[in-house]
Amino acid sequence: MSINAYEVMNSFKKIKQSLLSESKTWLITGVAGFIGSNLLEELLQLNQKVVGLDNFSTGNQDNLDEVQSLVSKDQWQGFTFIKGDISNINVCKKACKNVDYVLHQAAIGSVPRSIKDPIRTNKSNITGFLNILVAAKDENVKSFVYAASSSTYGDHKSLPKKEHIIGKPLSPYAVTKYVNELYADVFYKTYGFTSIGLRYFNVFGKRQTPKSTYAAVIPKWIDAIINNNQIFINGDGETSRDFCYIDNAVQANILAATSNSHKALGNVFNIAVGERTSLNSLYKLLQELIASKSKYKHLNITYRDFREGDVRHSQADISKAKKLLGYKPSHNLKAGLKETVNWYYKKN
Repeated sequence: MSINAYEVMNSFKKIKQSLLSESKTWLITGVAGFIGSNLLEELLQLNQKVVGLDNFSTGNQDNLDEVQSLVSKDQWQGFTFIKGDISNINVCKKACKNVDYVLHQAAIGSVPRSIKDPIRTNKSNITGFLNILVAAKDENVKSFVYAASSSTYGDHKSLPKKEHIIGKPLSPYAVTKYVNELYADVFYKTYGFTSIGLRYFNVFGKRQTPKSTYAAVIPKWIDAIINNNQIFINGDGETSRDFCYIDNAVQANILAATSNSHKALGNVFNIAVGERTSLNSLYKLLQELIASKSKYKHLNITYRDFREGDVRHSQADISKAKKLLGYKPSHNLKAGLKETVNWYYKKN
């Protein structure tokens, strides 16, 4: 079931009603990706104008096509797409022209991918971040929200994770996301340009691809269970994560972008549910949900070595986001998984 559904409606609904009454222009980088396309869908349904930037390195046209099918013709006409790379400063400057809000989602994700190719990760996640930050500053955008990461906590073992206590990074990807936070802070202190970082904790949901070599665990396992393919669990299966449904991340981005709280500006926030679930428990939940839609039960599991660069346990303290942004997750893990499984069945 939803968490604090009425409270979420009372706070987030007010923001959405305000947006419906006055159209603004938003830039979403990485718009053809998983999180970017969900942000696009929400904003177009709120009758906002959206500029989307993507180079299709990890995003895909299918995500944009699905969004188009879910909004009206007039709403879709409010979307302008720019095919380009954030590592090109001129592309970033073009994208930020006449924009009110920036939601920066573009990045090369995945810890294993960053270990294999740190140069590519650095180019997108640091050079690209700096480019879009400079372009947004120069165009005097009203607000800049960027996707930070729970990987920033590194080797710090205490739970739950609190924003002001971090350890040493465990991967090139974690380094890049920490550098984003450092740049954002320096731009505030040096230029007075404020931003808000959202440290995502294992976001999942519709339009998250299971096909990539570096696919996240939830879409990969849903696809494997449905198609009776082998499931691999890294380590003993007791590694745990704070899995966060996509609607929670969308809510956080819009709340952060429209926030008038001076205490929120220049800050970073954990975006999660505040709960911890092991990989073994996650598998059982998925199996039960999929079995409820068919008589099929998947048993093809292989345990293997722990994955390099991974932390053992992760759980967020979300009290700061609740207090300063008005964030309250609308979906817990089980509710989010149910929505996600339903989406995959409709697509397959």
